Amino acid sequence: MAPLRLRVEGRTFRDAKNREVTLRGINVAGDAKFPTSPDLPSNKREHFYDGDNVSFLDRPFSIDEAHTHFSRLKRWGYTLLRYVFTWEAVEHAGPGQYDEEWIQHTIQVLRLAKGYGFYVFMDPHQDVWSRFTGGSGAPMWTIYAAGLNPQAFPATEAAWVHNTYPNPAEYPKMIWATNYTRLACQVILTMFFAGKAFAPKAIIDGKNIQDYLQDHFTGACRHLALRIKEAVDLEDDVVIGWESMNEPNRGLVGFQDLTVIPSEQKLQKGPSPTAWQAILLGSGRSCEMDTWDFGGLGPYRSGSTLVDPGGEMAWLPADYDESRYGWKRDPGWKLGECIWAQHGIWDPSNDALLKKDYFAKDPESGETIDYEYFTNKWFMTYYRKHREAITSIHSDAILFCQPPVLEIPPLLKDTEDDDPNMVFSPHFYDGVTLMMKKWNRYWNVDVFGILRGKYLSPAFAIKVGETAIRNCFREQLSAIRREGVEYMGNHPCVFTEIGIPYDMDDKYAYRTGDYASQSSAMDANHFALEGCGANGYALWVYTVMNNHEWGDMWNGEDLSIFSLDDKPLPLSPNSNTQDQKSASTSTISLDRSSPAYSESRSNSNSPVSPRNLKQTLSTPALSSQKSNTPAEIGSNPGYRAAEAYVRPSPIATVGNLLSYGFDLRNCVFTLALECKEAATEDAPTEIFLPEYHFPRDGTGVEVSSGNWTIRADDADGGTSQRLRWWHSEGKQSLTAKGVKRRLGTSLGQEEEAPGYLEQCRQFGCDIM
Repeated sequence: MAPLRLRVEGRTFRDAKNREVTLRGINVAGDAKFPTSPDLPSNKREHFYDGDNVSFLDRPFSIDEAHTHFSRLKRWGYTLLRYVFTWEAVEHAGPGQYDEEWIQHTIQVLRLAKGYGFYVFMDPHQDVWSRFTGGSGAPMWTIYAAGLNPQAFPATEAAWVHNTYPNPAEYPKMIWATNYTRLACQVILTMFFAGKAFAPKAIIDGKNIQDYLQDHFTGACRHLALRIKEAVDLEDDVVIGWESMNEPNRGLVGFQDLTVIPSEQKLQKGPSPTAWQAILLGSGRSCEMDTWDFGGLGPYRSGSTLVDPGGEMAWLPADYDESRYGWKRDPGWKLGECIWAQHGIWDPSNDALLKKDYFAKDPESGETIDYEYFTNKWFMTYYRKHREAITSIHSDAILFCQPPVLEIPPLLKDTEDDDPNMVFSPHFYDGVTLMMKKWNRYWNVDVFGILRGKYLSPAFAIKVGETAIRNCFREQLSAIRREGVEYMGNHPCVFTEIGIPYDMDDKYAYRTGDYASQSSAMDANHFALEGCGANGYALWVYTVMNNHEWGDMWNGEDLSIFSLDDKPLPLSPNSNTQDQKSASTSTISLDRSSPAYSESRSNSNSPVSPRNLKQTLSTPALSSQKSNTPAEIGSNPGYRAAEAYVRPSPIATVGNLLSYGFDLRNCVFTLALECKEAATEDAPTEIFLPEYHFPRDGTGVEVSSGNWTIRADDADGGTSQRLRWWHSEGKQSLTAKGVKRRLGTSLGQEEEAPGYLEQCRQFGCDIM
């Protein structure tokens, strides 16, 4: 049996040549959260509630466009794709009705990804459960299965949904995430994870709602895994594994008092109901509640407001026609009435709260529940079911286990769940920048340190100065990784989401082309990733349809590294094509005969020559879609801070990788490794070295031993420039020095950056 293309070995990934693999990844794509037919980004309302009759065909992109996107991502140095899809895409028409056309499209896209040498893991994505509860993920029928009426959510504020907001352009930034603390998500997520414990009357088709929802969700994932297996050439060759579920949340499980917002609930924005107020609103009662906003030091109370549903209920009416989906609801679960009233939590006849601590203790053991308890019991119950569903089909699947965000991971070390094929896959965002949409280079906060009780007072968690902020990010990621080892065991760690908002400072960059703030923020995040000891990451996000007006087309977010209104980073601003003269046996070269070379150059608006004419004409256009962004919003294209994310990174390291990092300001990349045996001819240490920072006639390389080459070729499909290093055994080091440039500049300004000619002269370049 041939060795696996990628395998887990303790706390590292190894390739078929036994080199340590560092996964440099991207989430593909943000557009996968909403359907193509009808085209329903979150700012559109028409046909929104016709949720059964949708299609996600051509998500993340069409087959015709796939080469353009994959070539671009390959050239930018990405080796890993977190393949975003939703349960809704698979099973939108009704329980057990799978969209085979979408599945076959997915298989075609995965097959194309294989040709580019990507590693892919499948991400069954959800945000606040579903599009119909303000996010993405589950089909509409799951809302009805839970006894809820999505069309009543606006009046009852059971969810804040962008699609139904009166003026989509004024939808409050990042308020979508507060849906986790509103009625619809609190009900459904409680049912999904712990329905048998807290909603025992919720029986549908003879199953408790917990098993009903989990069985359908894991069944949909299993069905997709089966189709991938049946495709023969995808499993393990390109699809290396599966993630458990994006950003799981406990719902109401563990709430000690329904009349109080839990102290651990750090995100509050807009009208902020307690769980009890959310229950009352869902039954048509009016409530006065606090309103909150988000400042530099976190959420703060900004006032109060009266929310009046006018008697409208978030629950399905008693006469709702259940024949629509063919299920049979148990007579003990009454429609037209709050599920929590049916379990004796409150009395609708007088609105008396009877059991404010209903969710505080485990009904089976009587133990008090905190988030850690929830994770170890109910999240792990789900995770085991998901793991069984996937591995029953894909036996060697690498399992990316994602516990609740920033919560203590499950205690799996040295237990039967300490699976050698498991990966810890946490998320991290700089919350201050994400919520404020501003890069503050003067101060930031150690959020993870506060959550873990590191400081006597939150005031001590404030970090002053850009150096301290960067080091704080690195330490937070390091602490998250170490915590994963402590609780889950000796497994790789891959941060499967991390990213920055691009629409900072009221979209200043879009008006000026100056992305300096975005570049600094992106570089700080990568500085943290490179120094925290993780085995890789998947940046959030690549969105095909991103534009300056609507961002990622979803809930006002704008985190895509690509935009129709910006330009991709060119291969190199230096057009000199002479081979660099070298005094050593190590050389730098560029394979101009490669078809991918011509494609990549044409994608960068390079001149068309007789040599590349045919390839240029056959290459897909750089932007397959056109943006209609109004000029007043900003139409000054920039590089979208690409110099900060298109950066060097180890791909495959002989022996063990000790450290690596990229100093963006000085354009210096360093790497240290240790190996017991020297690199061989067919298995050198390989490093992605982007042409923009390291043009072949402006790069200096120092190594502790051996020889190296730099080539831009298409060994795995689309072109990317790699440094290959044949070194001796023992501890080895490498330093690559590229060209320093001004950061965050707009198009037409890059050539003015100081220092380029001086650096070319320093490296002995020929100046044309």
